[in-house]
Amino acid sequence: MTAGTTRRSAALTRLTAVAAVAVAGTLMLTGCGDQTKKDSSSTPSGSSTAGSGPATSTAAVAPLFSKLPQKYQDSKVIQVGTDASYAPMEQTENGKIVGIDPDIADALSKQLGVKFNFTNGKFDGLILSLSTGRADVIMSAMSDTKARQQGLDDNGKPKGKGVDFVDYYNSGSSLLVQKGNPKGIKTLADTCGKTVAVQRGTIYEDAFKAQKKTCGSKGLTVESFDTDAEAQTRVRAGGAVADLNDTPVAAYIAQKAGGGKDFEVAGSPADAGPFGIAVSKDDTQLRDALKSAMDAIISDGTYAKVLQKWNASVGAIKQSAINGGS
Repeated sequence: MTAGTTRRSAALTRLTAVAAVAVAGTLMLTGCGDQTKKDSSSTPSGSSTAGSGPATSTAAVAPLFSKLPQKYQDSKVIQVGTDASYAPMEQTENGKIVGIDPDIADALSKQLGVKFNFTNGKFDGLILSLSTGRADVIMSAMSDTKARQQGLDDNGKPKGKGVDFVDYYNSGSSLLVQKGNPKGIKTLADTCGKTVAVQRGTIYEDAFKAQKKTCGSKGLTVESFDTDAEAQTRVRAGGAVADLNDTPVAAYIAQKAGGGKDFEVAGSPADAGPFGIAVSKDDTQLRDALKSAMDAIISDGTYAKVLQKWNASVGAIKQSAINGGS
């Protein structure tokens, strides 16, 4: 299926870097839902569960089960919010959420002895789903940024208490344009005076808004959509000259959409930064248990196998970090 989009709202310094550097191109296979339910006895429609076998038997052999807070030891489930429209990170196939994030969650489940129950929703509602308790964590290719850590809005003003991140992947950004690149778009600067499309609530929406200021009198029309699939449709139809995505996602779209005839990646990748599993700042024990599990699957090679499966090894990390984004 067609991949969805990126997510993440970045700090001013990072946005400046995005606007200044040539974006997208070389395939680097390199920011979601607010509807997560707490019923661990069933899997809701549009959701999937990572982790095989009965949770009780898994817990009996899981090396890191005891590191989890008691509530997760009791429920044997971690509820995950995601936006499953962002292949290869996460997408829905035959009613099941699949991709890099669900596969990493499956590996983590074997370390922790609990199931990861993914529920699909809109990206810009994910952090809210954490604060309301409808999700325990977010796994949705969400960029770890200082703004998200500190709960800041686009203007740097507080809008919440923020979240913590357990970093698990490094991603750059790339411009997605029509096949043949008829408008000759290679950098963000080339979009001045034109119209671009992007998913709402992402760092790439912020990047285009920052570029609009840089364009000055030339201007830049930024059209924001609930999903990246909608932004892609706008670009495909010629209503916008470019979409902006994480490099592995842009590469996947260019390869798969229309049999590879709809899009291409323009320019060169830029602005590499970490994806993180988002956790409430009140849930530090869960955060630390997830970091231990991430380090374990990196060490035993499971993590590398997941990325190899999805042709995304270029963004692999050697060790997890907490709040490593800028």
